[in-house]
Amino acid sequence: MAVSINTEIKPFTADAFYQGEFVKVSDADLKGKWSVVFFYPADFTFVCPTELGDLADHYAELQKMGVEVYSVSTDTHFTHKAWHDSSDTIGKIQYYMVGDQTGTITNNFGVMREGQGLADRATFIIDPEGVIQAIEVTAEGIGRDASDLVRKIKAAQYVAAHPGEVCPAKWQEGEATLAPSLDLVGKI
Repeated sequence: MAVSINTEIKPFTADAFYQGEFVKVSDADLKGKWSVVFFYPADFTFVCPTELGDLADHYAELQKMGVEVYSVSTDTHFTHKAWHDSSDTIGKIQYYMVGDQTGTITNNFGVMREGQGLADRATFIIDPEGVIQAIEVTAEGIGRDASDLVRKIKAAQYVAAHPGEVCPAKWQEGEATLAPSLDLVGKI
């Protein structure tokens, strides 16, 4: 994988389908707010619409958290519109559907499938400075869960706002965090 945690995203420009319009997006659009870049293999497939629909169901909550979502596949923005117009599940999407037919973004994030021209199932949580805070990559047949993505973003936002604290496994908003110190060594 060409990228890792705590690295800044690489420059890109692409066309996207967004709320009924074709728009340009770039790496600059991801800066200044929390972002999710959600790669998937292809439009008009099987697991992908279940994931994108699940993410659409959580989009309003993510927006309230100050998070923008960019779904990305190597399909064109025209194909995204056609899929949006023909599928009830995809028709729910209000976030950006980015076309990456050149593979620039997919390669920038290191999730292009060698020799296939398709993206892996990969999710990147990016902070307002454009720095990657979390990465999840799953195999072709393993769909992702948007509710767990929301939990991870809340944890990332909490840690960013509270230096010196960390969120333990299964942490939920409002639960206790940890402050790493010598006093905790061997007691967890």
